[in-house]
Amino acid sequence: MTVQPVGAHVAPDQPLKIAESLGADCVQIFLSDPQSFKKPPPRPDADELRDSEVAVYIHAPYLINVCSPKNNIRFGSRKILQETCDAAAAVGAAAVIVHGGHADDDVNEGFGRWVRSLEMLKSEVPLFIENTPGGKNAVATRFDDLARLWEAINKKPPPYPIGVCFDTCHAHAAGEELSDAVERVLAITGKIDLVHANDSKDEAGKGRDRHTTLGAGNIDPDVLRHMIAAAKAPVVCETPGSIEDLIEDLAFVRAAIG
Repeated sequence: MTVQPVGAHVAPDQPLKIAESLGADCVQIFLSDPQSFKKPPPRPDADELRDSEVAVYIHAPYLINVCSPKNNIRFGSRKILQETCDAAAAVGAAAVIVHGGHADDDVNEGFGRWVRSLEMLKSEVPLFIENTPGGKNAVATRFDDLARLWEAINKKPPPYPIGVCFDTCHAHAAGEELSDAVERVLAITGKIDLVHANDSKDEAGKGRDRHTTLGAGNIDPDVLRHMIAAAKAPVVCETPGSIEDLIEDLAFVRAAIG
């Protein structure tokens, strides 16, 4: 395995077979419908995933928003996040990745709701909070808000590892300056635990999360290469297309790492 493992988000069926066809060191999958609060079902290949040398990352459902002022959304989010972490532990996952979310009422309330959610969560695997492309009162879109979230978490850290997943397209969509984006995140969190390497179909600062092939979108390819290399973390491509397209994206990443 490389110093910075390189892989892709793949379909949840036979992820290890897909990883082999890609020549990937790691994969990312959903364990349940990403647009649902439905509990992840047991996987018949749990032992195979757990014993594999290919690291498996789990992306939590998109609907999770532990920052919401609405009790039904916040409580439902906490429940499915717990169930996702339990299911991730059952397959020996490297980590669970979850979006930062947003507080409709007040971003300051969102930080406290995250801390409370982490206090309630019990996890045998690390949890990585991902920067998000936009949203009103989002807690992890702009880096100054990410800094406030990290400060709140560090005042009362949970007993399991908390990390950060840095998405290149999300930072672009948020309108952050990308030339030193990784360095600024590292100054906040001390470490980047996973990179989602994605180019963008849209212009910077539009808050739109539409991924495209690396080097074919609106992010300067050299800046994209710099972010991938500077993070010094495992990399997952969440780009669309065929197996052949993904193989090219993984080659782009490996060339950037050098």
